Amino acid sequence: MDPVISTEKLAQRLGSADLRVVDGSWFMPAEGRSGAEEYLRAHIPGAVFFDIDAIADRTTDLPHMLPTPEAFAQAVGALGLSRNVDIVVYDSLGIRAAARVWWSLRAMGFTRVFVLDGGLKKWLAEARNVETGDVHPRAAQVAPAIEAELVRSADDVRGLLASGEARLVDARGAARFRGEAPEPRPGLRSGHMPGAANVPFDQVVAPDGTLRPVEELGAIFEAAGVDLDHPIVTTCGSGVTASVLALALARLGRDRTAVYDGSWSEWGALADAPAVTGP
Repeated sequence: MDPVISTEKLAQRLGSADLRVVDGSWFMPAEGRSGAEEYLRAHIPGAVFFDIDAIADRTTDLPHMLPTPEAFAQAVGALGLSRNVDIVVYDSLGIRAAARVWWSLRAMGFTRVFVLDGGLKKWLAEARNVETGDVHPRAAQVAPAIEAELVRSADDVRGLLASGEARLVDARGAARFRGEAPEPRPGLRSGHMPGAANVPFDQVVAPDGTLRPVEELGAIFEAAGVDLDHPIVTTCGSGVTASVLALALARLGRDRTAVYDGSWSEWGALADAPAVTGP
């Protein structure tokens, strides 16, 4: 099943009892934008706002790490989300943070989750309706659950590096991957995990913000030396764009790809975690 849905199909289904729409817009601090503020100014009718920095583990200083299944279930239940409806997630830029919300929901046992292809950017370009202000949904009862195979920790990654059981694929830009550009978060080493492949996330997203078609995606991963028949774990700076690669791999039929939740925000701060520079 394709993990993305077109703006046309979403427009046809808006208002359906078995559909929920989620705005997952998020920006890096240096971008100077607020997803929550932009949501209030304009969002797809009926959409609720999913704040990845708020629905997160509050016991760590790592950014937007997954919370416990119990905390996650309570938070998304308050947004009116449940496992017996279709959930469509979008963001302002096309496809970026929406993929993180898609992966988070799936990691917590939601199976009927899709990303809006092209996001709000495409929706607005097509002059489709938006609304302002907040949405106050009827709360849903959600039982805690987790799909542990979709989430990887630092210890898991250490084990994978030793065993070679899965290939790490890094979504950061090439300069950061090679250690030629500093990390945007202070205190982190530069470079990447030994043996990781590099597929910058913007390669899998077209200029209009839509996910590239299957043929192009396959060629992109092949060019990076990624064997799609071998287990893959995606990583990035903080687990956001790693989810974009997981989304792209789902379009290629690899819909159980795991994400290293802490990504380089965690790994780059661990003094004993192996890191290399260069290609």
